[in-house]
Amino acid sequence: MNLNSEYWESRYQDQTTRWDLGEISNPIKEYIDQLDNKTLSILIPGGGNSYEAEYMFNKGFSNVYVLDIAITPLNNIKNRIPLFPSSQLIEGDFFDLKMSFDLIIEQTFFCALKPSLRPTYAKKMSSLLNENGKLVGLMFDAPLYTEHPPFGGNRAEYFDYFDPFFVINIMEPATNSIPDRLGRELFINLSKKN
Repeated sequence: MNLNSEYWESRYQDQTTRWDLGEISNPIKEYIDQLDNKTLSILIPGGGNSYEAEYMFNKGFSNVYVLDIAITPLNNIKNRIPLFPSSQLIEGDFFDLKMSFDLIIEQTFFCALKPSLRPTYAKKMSSLLNENGKLVGLMFDAPLYTEHPPFGGNRAEYFDYFDPFFVINIMEPATNSIPDRLGRELFINLSKKN
């Protein structure tokens, strides 16, 4: 399976994006609500329709960037939030990105990548973060699918990917997931190792 831009574009065009909640997830919302610095540079990779970006933009965060390999979800964001800066909506491949951020929000991007890319994902995340930068968000803690996304996994596996590059502050079951995902999500808060 080639999980390229055409694949993801067709998923958005066909509206076969069952992972899309239609709103920001509770664990990420609660994390954002406790952030005081509205000037943090923030990336949401594989952001899709990115209700997280919409929520942060409406809360006054000025440096939120959404990256996606498909153009349709980026256009959806622009249509929903006309004032969102177009320069902060990036169509492209995560692994080609050459920017730096204070915070990266993980919301269903990790599970969309082929599992063979997970060690490379962890390394790339570290390289995109500024000193003292953080990777925060949600990962599935369930087997899920092996032939197509979303690909599942578990805490022990994830720990092995991230431990070389990050201090694991939190990697625990999310207690405030939506009912369908309760008991199947880990909340992560990882700090870049300097």
